[in-house]
Amino acid sequence: MENISPKVLFLDIGGVLLTNGWGHESRQKAATEFGFDYERMNALHEIAFDVYEQGAVSLDYYLDTILFYEPRSFAKETFVQFMLSQSQLLPHTLDWLLQWKKTKPGLRIFSINNEPKELQEYRVKTFDLKRLYDGFICSCDVGLRKPDPRIYRLAMAVAAVEPDECIYIDDREVLVRAGSRQGMEAKTHKSFEETKDFLLGAF
Repeated sequence: MENISPKVLFLDIGGVLLTNGWGHESRQKAATEFGFDYERMNALHEIAFDVYEQGAVSLDYYLDTILFYEPRSFAKETFVQFMLSQSQLLPHTLDWLLQWKKTKPGLRIFSINNEPKELQEYRVKTFDLKRLYDGFICSCDVGLRKPDPRIYRLAMAVAAVEPDECIYIDDREVLVRAGSRQGMEAKTHKSFEETKDFLLGAF
């Protein structure tokens, strides 16, 4: 049987191109910076973040739930700026992918990523991710979060590809396995060099 060349790369953002938008390390750093009880805040975060990441509530609603339900010594706007500043570019990967994609006419790249609306918009704009991505399948827009099987099926439907026509890369093995269960060839991102070598051999 003839091998089918991949037409689409589904590529996560946080942990691959950028740091995670609002991971536990950033939340712990915020607790130290602003002087609040991390454990209490994090317990409320665990309750509220899923619906925020799925686009059901706003950043204001999320922050009012986890922190600003009582007076604080710092302004909400200051805290939001701190949250946004946690997004940083990881070395090498984005620059290399931009050059590599130029050598692959017809290749399309889409995200499959979990991210709240405000962080997603900030990250796409700040790092000009539209240079690389042809589209974004983001939890805040579609109301689904990885590892829900439906987000992978939706991504393939949007890109109009079959499972054997695409490759999916994510930094979390549990999410890679979820993509693999939908028939995709799925690869765990562990380092820039390893992912680079994989892509050079796969496309």
